[in-house]
Amino acid sequence: QVQLVESGGGLVQPGGSLRLSCAASGSGFSINAMGWYRQAPGEQRDLVATITRGGTTNYADSVKGRFTISRENAKNTAFLQMNSLKPEDTAVYYCFLQTIFRNYWGQGTQVTVSS
Repeated sequence: QVQLVESGGGLVQPGGSLRLSCAASGSGFSINAMGWYRQAPGEQRDLVATITRGGTTNYADSVKGRFTISRENAKNTAFLQMNSLKPEDTAVYYCFLQTIFRNYWGQGTQVTVSS
């Protein structure tokens, strides 16, 4: 069984920065990719960024140039550096981990961008 623990959300002013972390624990799994989705109230859950085991990254157009995803393979941990945050980035951010069998999800962390 795989568990994901997220941290790093919070309240920040427009233009500010936050860094999310997602640590995977468990045994007997091999990671294909990790990343984040986000969901604002009344909206669907949308992809934010992904990173494969080989380091290939993919970003939603709305966050390109502002967000950077990275990972430490040895620690099964991914990071999302979010800069130049905007009010429209406000959402619950969910970490996910993809294996060959299934996807796993974190508990979600709230990010609020407001003055």
